[in-house]
Amino acid sequence: MNETTPTSPEAVAAGLPARTEAALATADLELWAIVPTYNEADGIVEMVSALLEALPVGSRVLIVDDNSPDGTGRIADRLAEQHPSVSILHRPEKVGLGPAYIAGFQYALARDAGLILQMDADLSHDPGEVPNLLKRIESADVVLGSRYVRGGQIEQWGNRRKQISRWGSRYARAILGIDISDLTGGFKLFRAEVLRSIDLETIRSRGYAFQVEITYRASKRGYEIAEVPITFYDRRVGKSKMTIAIVLEAAWRVPAIRLRGSAVG
Repeated sequence: MNETTPTSPEAVAAGLPARTEAALATADLELWAIVPTYNEADGIVEMVSALLEALPVGSRVLIVDDNSPDGTGRIADRLAEQHPSVSILHRPEKVGLGPAYIAGFQYALARDAGLILQMDADLSHDPGEVPNLLKRIESADVVLGSRYVRGGQIEQWGNRRKQISRWGSRYARAILGIDISDLTGGFKLFRAEVLRSIDLETIRSRGYAFQVEITYRASKRGYEIAEVPITFYDRRVGKSKMTIAIVLEAAWRVPAIRLRGSAVG
């Protein structure tokens, strides 16, 4: 975990610890939740409804749809019409999870987001746990919803899939040399300045290696990264996006991420 904590002149003058100042300021930051979708028509309405209920008043939800053949984008359009706090970013084709998230981050940053949440569209990340991440961000720069810290767990996965997932996090942790238990998870909350500082446009990972790379870049920049336990659920509807190509990309990209680290550190 990184302990670098920027302190403003105002905080010093007031005699406030840096993170006390951060806690006071967090409530004034606009929160954007970024939810990438591809063929999530069966569950997107339930997901957005649960998310809107969990988010603080005044938060925004951005659905980033990669031209889903099942009509997810059209459903998202209707949700945006029904809920002023929901927006939809249509992209012409599916080019990977990483580019979808980056497009969403850039959209929110251009609209003065102060906090940016990322999470899956299939309810594998429970919107009811968002308040736990928000509480922890008061004393951190990045908060990871972690399956592998004490209290975290995975439901409805077989042992083989659990072992592959845990191995992936351990592999990335060993190669990159950072003390983070769940590097491959996708339930994360960022302060906007973190995303502004890590050169999003130079990230090349497209699949789940993106989750590793973005957290590693934040770590290299010296931001404080915290993990809070979550329960991760297998998707109830639709098909998993995990493929052997995604697994292989993650395996070879992690060493490449380490080699490029000096360029972003």
